Amino acid sequence: MTTTLDRTAPRDLAAELPARLSLTPKTTLAGQLDGAWWPYSRDLEAELPPLAAALAEPWGRITRVTVNPTRWPLVPHTVAVEGRKLHVGWFTEQDPDKLILLSYTVGRWDLLVIPPETAPAAAARLMAAAAIPGSVFTAGVLMTNEAAIGRGIRDAVRREAAWEGEGGACMSPFGNPMRRSALPLPGNGWR
Repeated sequence: MTTTLDRTAPRDLAAELPARLSLTPKTTLAGQLDGAWWPYSRDLEAELPPLAAALAEPWGRITRVTVNPTRWPLVPHTVAVEGRKLHVGWFTEQDPDKLILLSYTVGRWDLLVIPPETAPAAAARLMAAAAIPGSVFTAGVLMTNEAAIGRGIRDAVRREAAWEGEGGACMSPFGNPMRRSALPLPGNGWR
């Protein structure tokens, strides 16, 4: 998979936009994920400061982040966040669709990372699914499920467009429109 960064876009754009987050409500149910994050780009240096700032109140100061480099074209060792350094590590064994956040005082959180190019409807479904308390679904499972849902929606739209394009004609099992006379007669012979 090849990813390109748009170097013509201002890097400060991500800093100006609020972090798109969906966090699991506080509960005693422990799940695989603590929520979801939908970054605006694949530039960790631009995306991590607003994320860390958004999480400062509910989770405390984030000190370390780990990612899988498969989804990030450049993984810096540190990122400047409010006058301090946020350490960034990478592990190829980590789920590519997950971000792990660490804090010295509070603990660890795992977030589903929704690809920046994801359609808003799909991102909303993923954010809601990742924030379910006690969910047993991993980041990879959620992304696989969403891919299947997306295919189903695209297929349904395609079938509806074909139906409308044919004037609502019935299709034969071979994909050809059937005329009314070709339809089987009901038991009483009426058409």
